[in-house]
Amino acid sequence: MSRIGYSPVELPEKVSVNINKDNLVVVKGPLGELSEKIDPRITVMVEDNQVNLSRSSEDNQTKSMHGLYRSLVNNMVEGVTKGFEIKQELVGVGFRAEARGQILELSLGYSHDIHFEIPPEVKVETKTERRSNPIITLKSIDKQLIGQVAAKIRSFRKPEPYKGKGIKFVGEQLRKKAGKSAGV
Repeated sequence: MSRIGYSPVELPEKVSVNINKDNLVVVKGPLGELSEKIDPRITVMVEDNQVNLSRSSEDNQTKSMHGLYRSLVNNMVEGVTKGFEIKQELVGVGFRAEARGQILELSLGYSHDIHFEIPPEVKVETKTERRSNPIITLKSIDKQLIGQVAAKIRSFRKPEPYKGKGIKFVGEQLRKKAGKSAGV
């Protein structure tokens, strides 16, 4: 059984947490502001630079929500203080990526280029150097949103298991399959 929900969330300096009467938690920090609606079965309290969450009952659904909302509040606090960053690498001959404002243009070996509009809360940068794979860098304060955008970009060309061509996260280890062996 997980005990994540019981551990308090430490609040760094310059971060404030406000709780409305309808259980809307608003976290403000140096990088921005995030909000999350909390289920009424979970009680949120701010005391002594800590956020504590408690649950009203011991049924399984409430227990799982207790840990979930503690993690969401922790991610909001971390996002408004440090922010989140995801790097993706395009592996393949002729694969290109170029950011034009909030539009990401991808050339992934299809007969057409892909134009993907990035939400305004996410900043995108691309870096292409000679003799290295293009890298897409996503930055945001919202962990859920940046993960969703990264998953959508990856879905345009997932890494294939034989050569590893496609869009992968930087540092990701791919399991490659052995190809056909020559029959004798």
